[in-house]
Amino acid sequence: MQPTLSLYNTLTRRKALFQPLHAPFVGVYLCGPTVYSEAHVGNARGPVVFDVLTRYLRYLGYTVRYVRNITDVGHLEGDADEGEDKISKRARAQQLEPMQVAEQYTNLYQDHMEALGCLPPDITPRASGHITEQIEMIRQIIDNGFGYEVNGSVYFDVPAYNAAGRGYGKLSNRVVEELLAGSRDNLTGQDEKRSPLDFALWKRADERHLMHWPSPWSEGFPGWHLECSAMSRKYLGAEFDIHGGGLDLMFPHHECEIAQSQACNHPTNEAQVWMHNNMITVNGQKMSKSLGNFITISQLFNGTNDTLTQAYSPMTVRFFLLQAHYRSTVDITDEGLQAARKGYRKLMNGLRLLEKLDAIEGEIAVGSDSAASKNLTNPVEAAYAALDNDLNTAKAIAALFDLLRQLNGYAAKPELFEALDKSVRRAVTAAYRTLVQDVLGLRDEPRASAEDLLGLTLDFYKTAKQSAAKAREEGNAEEANKYYSEIDRIRVALKEQGIVVKDTKTGVDWAYSEE
Repeated sequence: MQPTLSLYNTLTRRKALFQPLHAPFVGVYLCGPTVYSEAHVGNARGPVVFDVLTRYLRYLGYTVRYVRNITDVGHLEGDADEGEDKISKRARAQQLEPMQVAEQYTNLYQDHMEALGCLPPDITPRASGHITEQIEMIRQIIDNGFGYEVNGSVYFDVPAYNAAGRGYGKLSNRVVEELLAGSRDNLTGQDEKRSPLDFALWKRADERHLMHWPSPWSEGFPGWHLECSAMSRKYLGAEFDIHGGGLDLMFPHHECEIAQSQACNHPTNEAQVWMHNNMITVNGQKMSKSLGNFITISQLFNGTNDTLTQAYSPMTVRFFLLQAHYRSTVDITDEGLQAARKGYRKLMNGLRLLEKLDAIEGEIAVGSDSAASKNLTNPVEAAYAALDNDLNTAKAIAALFDLLRQLNGYAAKPELFEALDKSVRRAVTAAYRTLVQDVLGLRDEPRASAEDLLGLTLDFYKTAKQSAAKAREEGNAEEANKYYSEIDRIRVALKEQGIVVKDTKTGVDWAYSEE
């Protein structure tokens, strides 16, 4: 298999041809959510981006194992090593079991990802289900001289790690001396640590923590950073191909992941390629609860957030996120989402257009127009070239619009389409479907609800009944029969859909057919 895909690697700060460690197999790990509340729109960008990546890798012929975790324990407030577990805190406030909270928001998150067109990962590990693996990883880190225990908690020894030449800070490009200088005044509650840069591998549970497990060091729970290292190592190996996540996770989360993997037996950088999608802003401002511009995925779908003037469908949101390159910021505005809805619908109309072009294909035998064929294949080549160039979905979509413009022209003049080489016609229409549906993951959405359409049909039924009755009163039998035929046609059509129309004293009603 000849590699064609180039990816930007945060670890090396350069773009390079992607060559899997064990082709044709590719291992991909994406940091999933901490399930203590509903995910916001920023949490959706990574899954959409890496869904397209895994789709494209499979299109290229690779066998992909895609792992996206669920963090259901160990993520403390403020992303630090102190404070209450986020899930425990929510459970305490709602008087629920922590796993009730975790299950509720895990299910909601997965429902939202499905709505956004994300294929389910091959494996969805939960941190709470991999305590054994995390304890074993801690053992190795301690045995290798990079971890220490204090009062039942275990910390990673960053100075010892750096003294061994391992390079803490190489992913985020941060200098340890500068990090130390900025952290010396922020040691509150961290007296156990030998260095302010050290981070927790295992924390002894106090009375606030509802979730805890036995370990060689204490009854406690794993550190947040450790969880992803242990789960990725279990399902993808000590070193795998691609690790993804949001730019906000690069430091300290991903930096600590690399340190843990380097400090273990079989030391590696965990993944050979580290990919980070950029952040989301709202009307030019960073999205945050304090600014009041925080948008959950549900609010985006139903339009109940004050920042929005209307609801936006899942496919509109997916298209909106893919309009920008994954390493660029995305600014959410009503105008931008409305434009995305138009763009998405254009691509869907393109799929309908292909059906018309396929229907006229090959009816007339005419010599092929090689120049026109080349013009038609150029956008297809440009779309694939854009995806090969660091998964540039923005340029790929632009190329698809160029192709669609030409296809619309051929639909208006089918004889010109028939003049093209038959193999070119088939290849171009197949490529459009593949790129839109299989790679970008965009699918058609129903434009109206079944209830609304049924109500509209019953309105037609009532109007026809009223018109038939009026025609009878006026002695116009022919006109009345015409309306009765329309009434019968509506009843039969609805019956075929399992709906029975009922004429009652109070008006027209319906029920499900019981036949």
